[in-house]
Amino acid sequence: MSTYYNQNTILYYNGEYLKAADARIDLYSQTFHYGYGVFEGIRSYRTESGDTKIFKAVEHYDRLRASAEALNMPYHWSAEELIDATYEVLKQNNLQNAYIRPLVFAPANMGFNKNTESHIVIAVWEMGLFLGEKNLRVMTSPWQRPNPLGFKIHAKATGHYVNSILASQDAKAKGFDEALLIDMNGHVAEGPGANMFYEKDGVVYTPSLGNILPGITRATVIELCEELGIELVEKHFTPAELKTADSAFFCGTAAEVVGFESLDDYTFPQPWENSIGKKLQKIYKAKVTEAGVAVS
Repeated sequence: MSTYYNQNTILYYNGEYLKAADARIDLYSQTFHYGYGVFEGIRSYRTESGDTKIFKAVEHYDRLRASAEALNMPYHWSAEELIDATYEVLKQNNLQNAYIRPLVFAPANMGFNKNTESHIVIAVWEMGLFLGEKNLRVMTSPWQRPNPLGFKIHAKATGHYVNSILASQDAKAKGFDEALLIDMNGHVAEGPGANMFYEKDGVVYTPSLGNILPGITRATVIELCEELGIELVEKHFTPAELKTADSAFFCGTAAEVVGFESLDDYTFPQPWENSIGKKLQKIYKAKVTEAGVAVS
C-alpha cells in the first residue's frame, strides 16, 4: 500500500485514532493547494531500559505551536495533550524506534483569508537515518534559502520545503548525496532538511540564526559542545571559508549527526573518526537512547 502505512496503521486525527487507510482530507484544503501548513519531525527511541522515549517532545510541540502562530493558523492544542496522543499512537502501532510527523493543516479555503479552524494529524512510521550512515558528498547548491523578509523563516512551514526538494533533487541528479544551500547574502545556511556545523583547529562553527531554521537537534549539538567544553561560534561564513575546514557535518532529527566526506571539489582532511563531529555523533546517539555514556 505505502512505504509509510498499511491496512493496520493507526494515526491520530483531530482527537480520534483512525486507520491511516481510512483517513481523508478535504481536497479543497488551503494546505493542499498553497502549502499553508506547519509540521514537525520528531523521533522516538527504545531506551537502554526498554522504555519508549520521545526525544525533546516538549520542544518539538512548542515549536509546532510557534510555527502555527507565525503563520496565523488557529491552534488550540496543548503540548501535553499532543505528547500523550503521540505515545498512544506509538503504542497502537507497536513502535518504539520511530519517526513522528505531526501536521497542522488548513480547512477548505480557496482564498487567502484567515481560517477560523485548523486540523491536526500525527502519523508514525519506521525510518532509518534520513541521509544514511556514510559520510556525504555534498554540493553547494545554486538554489538559495528563501529571503526571510518574504517568509517566516523560523517557522517549520510545509511550503518552505519546496525549496528543499528542488535543491536536494538537483544535487542527487548531479551525482552528489546532498545539497548545501546559501542565503541571499552568499553565506552558508543549511542543508535541505538539516543544519550544518564545521570544525577548524578544534573550534566548532555553525551559521547564525536569521536565515536558517533554528533546529532542535542544532540546539542539542550546541548544548553538547557546552557540556564537553568545546568552543562553539555562531557566525556568518561563505562556502570558500567552509572549504578550509578540517571537517563538517549535518544534524537534524531525521539525519541525527552525519559527516561530510567532501564539499564540491574539496575533501575534508581530518579523518571522521578523529573529528569532534564523530564524538558528537556518538554522544548524541547515547543521549537519545539514554545509554548513559559519559560526556568526556
